[in-house]
Amino acid sequence: MDRCFIDTPLGVAEICGDANGISAVTVMNDDQEISDQIPESLKICAKQLEEYFNEERTEFELKLNPKGTDFQKKVWQQLMTIPFGKSISYLELSKQIGDVKAIRAVASANGKNPLWIIVPCHRVIGSDGSLVGYAGGLGRKKWLLNHESVAKQQSLF
Repeated sequence: MDRCFIDTPLGVAEICGDANGISAVTVMNDDQEISDQIPESLKICAKQLEEYFNEERTEFELKLNPKGTDFQKKVWQQLMTIPFGKSISYLELSKQIGDVKAIRAVASANGKNPLWIIVPCHRVIGSDGSLVGYAGGLGRKKWLLNHESVAKQQSLF
């Protein structure tokens, strides 16, 4: 498994993957040295993340290979249908999965998403519009939603 560390406006991100695809992108909460060399298998991902942060990309075109249960993968696949600049509630996501009663399981799968930003779990908010639960921290979630906001001059939160 190849890995590298890149700098982002929200901290250092670790990218893991190989020829089978990107398996994880994680924002680090501690200081980590930026990689001098990026493995060939991770270069496209690093470039696309840079473009995202530079407001040059709204969708990712990457081969993905996350590890998870079938249910988690189903939730993560559904997350990828949320358009850039939009958000939905956990309840809406549960309905899209086909089981409104699975809201807690959907929220749990959302929280275990290994592909930070690429699978946009940050676009899921509370039914009342509030920022809730985000593994990267609510400050990062707020930043990402504002970054993706169509009306940049207005803060969403």
